[in-house]
Amino acid sequence: MNKFYKLFLLLLVAGIVTYSCDGIEDSLIDDQLEENPLPTPAEYSSGSADFSNFIAIGNSLMAGYADGALYTSGQNNSIPAMMSAQLATTVDGGIDFTQPSINSANGFNTSVTNPANGIVFGRFKLDTDIPGPSPTINGDPIGAYTGASVKNFGVPGIVVGQLLTPATGGPNDPGNPAFNPFYARFAANPGTSTIIGEAVAAQPTFFSLWIGTNDVLGYAAGGASNPGILTSPGDFDTQFNGVINTMMGNTSANGVVANIPSILGLAYFRAVPYNPIPLDAQTAAALNQGYTDYNNGVQQAANLNAITQAEADRRKIVFAAGANAFVMEDETLTDLSGFGLPPLRQAEATDLTVLSLGAILGVDAFGEGAYGLQDAVEDRYVLIPSEQIEIETNRAQFNATIASAVAANSSRLVLYDTNAADGAFYDLFGLSDGVPGITIDGVDLTPDFAPSGVLSTDGVHPNPRGNALIANGMLEVIEDGFGATLPRVNVLSKASVTLCGTGDCASEQ
Repeated sequence: MNKFYKLFLLLLVAGIVTYSCDGIEDSLIDDQLEENPLPTPAEYSSGSADFSNFIAIGNSLMAGYADGALYTSGQNNSIPAMMSAQLATTVDGGIDFTQPSINSANGFNTSVTNPANGIVFGRFKLDTDIPGPSPTINGDPIGAYTGASVKNFGVPGIVVGQLLTPATGGPNDPGNPAFNPFYARFAANPGTSTIIGEAVAAQPTFFSLWIGTNDVLGYAAGGASNPGILTSPGDFDTQFNGVINTMMGNTSANGVVANIPSILGLAYFRAVPYNPIPLDAQTAAALNQGYTDYNNGVQQAANLNAITQAEADRRKIVFAAGANAFVMEDETLTDLSGFGLPPLRQAEATDLTVLSLGAILGVDAFGEGAYGLQDAVEDRYVLIPSEQIEIETNRAQFNATIASAVAANSSRLVLYDTNAADGAFYDLFGLSDGVPGITIDGVDLTPDFAPSGVLSTDGVHPNPRGNALIANGMLEVIEDGFGATLPRVNVLSKASVTLCGTGDCASEQ
């Protein structure tokens, strides 16, 4: 009771002192505010641009495709969806940015083949026990879109020419290689309308355009083994300028245009090393015995001056206890078919392997022995240095076309240069300091699909954090180009990778 009484008196005195000082305190506060006014709420502005009718045009990077599938959460966290939320701060009543919702938690995985048991594979998740991506088993077929008119014309899997042709929407038959089910599902008139035509019909006041990555990425992802899917620089120039001229000539919209980043820095080409096969001494010795005749034949070819000794040494297959490079085909090696020898060597540090190879290395994937050991890895899984140079050369030519088209319309368009030395991609891929990764608000983010990464589990497309980084980059160049003031997306508030563990991954069955 005595303690309570003392506490009561203390509070009473404190109240009296506070009350009696109110006048003095108010005066002091007023004086301080005059000298140091409180910050005013952020005022955002569109500058010389008008964001009231914002649309997006492009491929999977605009659509919100991630983890090998187009699914609802990915769409909700697409780059243009994030951008529209920030642009809307300058528009009375906000922005109606309708996306063609797929209405599926896991979507349809376009990277894997469905089993014959009726299961439809959906998006990848990360299984840390593999470690690597595993598809979910409760995906959905690609269904039609029946909602309102869309504002996001991002279509997974398309190249620049598919924006311009009605064949992208149909018919769906082997004679129409341009058909894309992700456009057909929301096309105004499948087989008649075009993606760029629908974009024009929306009469946007502002647009984002990111197209062209697939014109070189598809070729790279197939190990540079199918030249028919690599767009020529001439065709790219004609088609890309056709897209820009259509938008400039048929709308009054301003826009932001993105170019093609350094795709060979993606985890899709970096996650599987050249020497990923662990062997014990006994297994290595047995494999070496199996290559005795081949190695002897290679040496004989060198002895007969059919190849140099340096090439012979490069072609010999030798395994040892520990981590081993896999055996692969290399079409650039000297033709020794006259000696009955295939063009084989072991992978080298300068080779890049595609992500899908990791799942089949060391196992009898094709009925001809352990893949990468007794059965040589095919060209479609590996990018040798000369192929990497070819890919980078084409990418540079495509980017020159993009930059030229934007410069020719500089009063209405700005370029988001994914290769800028002060940009997120440059930092993320380690091109700035040789150390891959980027730090955001004290948190280190990596260019992969680890829990700390910014890529989704397909190794190509960003996860929500990665999309936020890119959205912020586009918002920055919009500000600079049009004198706007815009808020940024909170990168760290976005999710990274989703893990297996709930029983819906194929690897958990």
